[in-house]
Amino acid sequence: MQKAFLEIFDRILGSIREPLVVLDPDLKVIKANPSFYRTFDVDPEQTEGMLIYELGNRQWDIPKLRELLEEILPRNTKFNDFVVEHHFETIGPKIMHLNARRIYSDGNHTRLILLAIEDVTEREYYKRHLEDIVEQRTAELNVAKAEAENSRHLAESALDEIKRLTDQLEAERAYLQEEIKLEFNHENIIGRSNEIKYVFYKVEQIAGTDTNVLVLGETGTGKELVARAIHGMSPRKDRALVKMNCAALPSNLIESELFGHEKGAFTDAHSKRLGRFEIANGTTLFLDEIGELPLDLQPKLLQVIETGEFERLGSSDTIKVDVRIIAATNRNLEAEVRKGAFREDLWYRLNIFPITMPPLRERREDIPLLVNYFIDKISKRLGKKISLVPVIVMDALRSYHWPGNIRELENVLERAVINSSGPKLHLVDELKKPKKDLTKTNQTLADIEREYIMQVLEQTHWKVSGNNSASEILGLDRSTLRARMRKLDIHKP
Repeated sequence: MQKAFLEIFDRILGSIREPLVVLDPDLKVIKANPSFYRTFDVDPEQTEGMLIYELGNRQWDIPKLRELLEEILPRNTKFNDFVVEHHFETIGPKIMHLNARRIYSDGNHTRLILLAIEDVTEREYYKRHLEDIVEQRTAELNVAKAEAENSRHLAESALDEIKRLTDQLEAERAYLQEEIKLEFNHENIIGRSNEIKYVFYKVEQIAGTDTNVLVLGETGTGKELVARAIHGMSPRKDRALVKMNCAALPSNLIESELFGHEKGAFTDAHSKRLGRFEIANGTTLFLDEIGELPLDLQPKLLQVIETGEFERLGSSDTIKVDVRIIAATNRNLEAEVRKGAFREDLWYRLNIFPITMPPLRERREDIPLLVNYFIDKISKRLGKKISLVPVIVMDALRSYHWPGNIRELENVLERAVINSSGPKLHLVDELKKPKKDLTKTNQTLADIEREYIMQVLEQTHWKVSGNNSASEILGLDRSTLRARMRKLDIHKP
């Protein structure tokens, strides 16, 4: 009977495809099925009756197996899918799912322990391989996403830069179209007097640098032409000279004109607009009548000169520009500083290299050249041919004091050309010399001398010596003039 039972038991074990081993309560092997022997390369004769840990030259002495059989199973009737990963010397690495079950007989005493082993090595390795592939592909995808995001950022940055340059180009084109409509007094500075040659010399000195320039002179002397000459000889000449007349706009619009504004920055700001500083980025900005710049805007102009940075109206973004500034004024800025109408620090920043354009009355030998130039220009525009300027007319033009300077000369000549019916220029304006004040009959010679010296000093902005100075106009030696000033109690205000 027992023999028959053992045969049936062997058949049952043999029919199970998974490796299976039966242990006694002392964890010794009672029986194992053929699949166990095949899978783990164990000899049946060296298995039965042995402690499971000693199988295969103690290859089964596995810490995780001890944990299952000695710690977990005694507290549980069964335990399924206990994962054990081990490297066998004879068959290599294995990943196993262990299913253990206690079989009771004689009350609560364990008689048998069934240990079923599911070999999941290939499945787990394939799964891990897939996981590695997925992880690698995920990493590659993340890298690709990062590169795509970076490329997107670069593309957006490039598009932003293209848009910025396009806006600047459009603003500059619009500005140039406005400039084309303007008619300038003349294309070049015309003259051969020593005074104008000195201006040429100063222009050549400073043109090749990025130094800020302050052009001084009375109204109508051609200060803008000096600015154009400096720009035309500078490394920035390939870009247009950008200009702005600080006296031509209301004070509330000057800031927007200079620095631009965002849409909605103020009531009439219906769209974003670039200011003159952005348009002039990389070129020269000519600020005419700088003395008219409102006092509250002067700190912002000073900031741009010192740092090259500013913000548009309605924006907190800082814009960086590279702009060379040429400023011009007919005012005595030093006197304006003393009166508190102009910032001293801004004046110092602008007055690095001053150039004074002499008034026409101080360069009378240039008048014939200017007369011929303007007659030719005006005649062509009006469709006339003026070929003769009578001596008496030229003498009248040379002797006039020209308070409006070259601008006034051009206006006088245009009226003359209009009123000339033949080739001879007919002057219609009565050019009178300034009337002498005969009312002060009680003045002493010293009073008259003091008044005249003061007048010349103010005219030359208190320049005592050098070219275009008071001593040169008065025909006095510098030390002689200073002595006369001390004697007549003449002091700079």
